[in-house]
Amino acid sequence: MAQRGEDLDMSWEEPVGDSAQTPVAHDREVWERNRLVASIALFAGAGLLVAAPFALRAGAPFFMPLTTSLVIAITLVPFLEWLERRHIPSPIAALIALATFLFIANAALALIVVPAIDWVADLPHRISQIKSTLAPVIELFGQLQRFVDRLLRAVTTVRAAGAQGGEFEAPGSLLQFLATAAPSVVVNVVFGILVIFFALSGWTRLRRRMIQGRESFTGALTIARVIQNVVDATSRYVLTIAFINGLLGLTVAAALSALGMPSPFMWGGIVALLNFVPYLGPIVAAVLLGLGGLMTFTQIGYALLPAIVMVICHLFEANLLTPLVLGGRLKVNPLLILVSLSFWTWVWGTVGALLAVPLLIIGKTILSAAGKPDIAGFLFEAGTLTRHQHSPPDKF
Repeated sequence: MAQRGEDLDMSWEEPVGDSAQTPVAHDREVWERNRLVASIALFAGAGLLVAAPFALRAGAPFFMPLTTSLVIAITLVPFLEWLERRHIPSPIAALIALATFLFIANAALALIVVPAIDWVADLPHRISQIKSTLAPVIELFGQLQRFVDRLLRAVTTVRAAGAQGGEFEAPGSLLQFLATAAPSVVVNVVFGILVIFFALSGWTRLRRRMIQGRESFTGALTIARVIQNVVDATSRYVLTIAFINGLLGLTVAAALSALGMPSPFMWGGIVALLNFVPYLGPIVAAVLLGLGGLMTFTQIGYALLPAIVMVICHLFEANLLTPLVLGGRLKVNPLLILVSLSFWTWVWGTVGALLAVPLLIIGKTILSAAGKPDIAGFLFEAGTLTRHQHSPPDKF
């Protein structure tokens, strides 16, 4: 029996020299190697995830116009493909799509910026009118403050510090700042236009190479589906929201024109632009319209009407029009929208706030198509994070 046990133990020893490994040992070696690759991928991904926000924020002069241009290019892809289906060469189709976008953008900016400069320049001269319009409200708050001061003096011995009035600074410094920053703005705009053009002109070839570069038919089908889903979801959201916001801006402009507010289309454009920023944009638009009403009307009731009209129109749009048009196709968790808005606003400011939802939709579409949790397997066509064929051998 002892001799038989020794023979059994010797049968499990690894082959010596050039002899081949046993199937069990080979499977275990493959499994351990996959585990090592998965661990390296996970640690590298975690490090990249932690470092990416700070890199994006530090490299904002480069990453911000690049990302903005790529999102715009993705939005214009359906129009580009529509032109290409009519046998228009890709460079010419890209040029037409870019020219169309620049025409619409320049028309919108001219509609907003040119009257806004006059309003900003006229703001110092309207301070006295704003004060007189707000006199009843200021008096009410003044009485409340005096009551609070008397109450504090009655229960504490702390001497109230006297309030010091500050001088109002004319917007000349802001214009000077914009003039100083103009060269960098021009460089970023030119860079963004070139990125959009080259991304559109090479889109068809790039997509073909990405699909043909996959080793398997399943991988090619997957990458084709991901590309199409990203383009469809992003373009559908941006174009639909742009249409809805444009309709909202026109409605607000018509209402303000009926109220006798100057530059109604400028205010409608501001409302449409700020409505791209979820939650915060409509609040800022209402505040600006309230300031514009104070600069225009002399009675507090009429001065607040523009902001009230905007709030009513926004409530109708947010609760009836947008859910009716979008439906459940592009429904995104409000918590994710809020997190994305906070993150991209922290990284890139106002531009980040405008890009927050499109970038969230792109990321959500890619992750949904990639599957969970094998993201590395989706990228490299090998089950790096999950095991498809081999399982760890049993231990004897």
